Amino acid sequence: MSKIITNNITWVGKVDWELTMFHGNELSTKRGSSYNAYLVRGLKKTVLLDTVWGPYDKEFVSRLKEEVPLDQIDAIIMQHNETDHSGALAELMREIPDTPIYCTAKGEAILRGHYHKDWNFVNVKTGDVLELGGDERLTFIEAPMLHWPDTMFTYYNGGGGVLFSNDGFGQHYASENLFNDEVPKCEMMYEALKYYANILSTYSPMVSRKVKEILAMNLPLAMICPSHGVIWRKEPAQIVEKYLQWSDSYQEDQVTIVYDTMWNSTRLMAEAIARGIKAQAPATTVKIFNAAKEDKNDILTEVFRSKAVLVGSPTINYGYSYAVAGILEMLKGMRLKKKKAAAFGSYGWSGEGAKLISAALTEAGFEVADEGCRTLWVPDEKALKEAEEYGKAFALKL
Repeated sequence: MSKIITNNITWVGKVDWELTMFHGNELSTKRGSSYNAYLVRGLKKTVLLDTVWGPYDKEFVSRLKEEVPLDQIDAIIMQHNETDHSGALAELMREIPDTPIYCTAKGEAILRGHYHKDWNFVNVKTGDVLELGGDERLTFIEAPMLHWPDTMFTYYNGGGGVLFSNDGFGQHYASENLFNDEVPKCEMMYEALKYYANILSTYSPMVSRKVKEILAMNLPLAMICPSHGVIWRKEPAQIVEKYLQWSDSYQEDQVTIVYDTMWNSTRLMAEAIARGIKAQAPATTVKIFNAAKEDKNDILTEVFRSKAVLVGSPTINYGYSYAVAGILEMLKGMRLKKKKAAAFGSYGWSGEGAKLISAALTEAGFEVADEGCRTLWVPDEKALKEAEEYGKAFALKL
């Protein structure tokens, strides 16, 4: 069902309570998500901003018909054309095939690549305006790599100022409540952080520049309407401030330890190192995750908020474990800055796992603090004490 945002803005999206994975199996969405589409009714023009994911295309079009006769939609704005936003567009265009689609030039190329249709595309760039009648208008703001090359935001000067931000400022968070002041703040902010860490952190330099560019426009801002999750109605500047923080080599006073283990030797080392860090730095938060058992995206979120990470694995077939390899590959893609790291692990005969992890951490952009910590076979009391001392020494380097 549709939901009223302001007198002339209506939410016409889809709440997906069943969604548990996103981007294939790359991102966990334990709290579901929503695909937010918006209908803006101006004095002279009615405009639809974005659609929903393909599995809900017929449902979306059917419900949209209940809200407005489709032939009264004067324009469609596609801010970003990944299929979670454009998936229902083909179904809609079968009903209103000549309706102009406003998007960036790269957006047109992506839509053509996805749907192979010669629709009525209108390319726009930053500063271009779609007049709605009276003194109300929609202004386009290109936002490439937040998080695709085609992404743009749209600013509406009515309603006190509304920024339709597509994937910017979003969360994978399902709720029948529409606004940020209607949901538990701790849940919402964690999902916003997880979204940024796993989707946008790679592009932090572009995020920082774009947010500062928008702030420099001095636009009135009553609401931020993203394409996933709840709308920022109460103090929308709070999420803007968070993006400025998160995009600037973000870190808290936290160390995250990530490991895999075969017969618990590396687990025992992880726990001993954690004890050493806490003994040396009692105020520092230390979190430990088994990469083979814990959610990979929650792990990456904790690494994102940390000032340092330790990664451990037993040496397996002259390398390290499958689970640790996956985490290291994802960390490389995040392009994190100004974080320290080290490796550890148990081994039986060859023992090069920790060295290879150190090399992977260096490649991922971490500052590797030292050669790491290794234990032959099962750690005894002496080896565990050495691991604790290693944790203390590592804490002193942070």
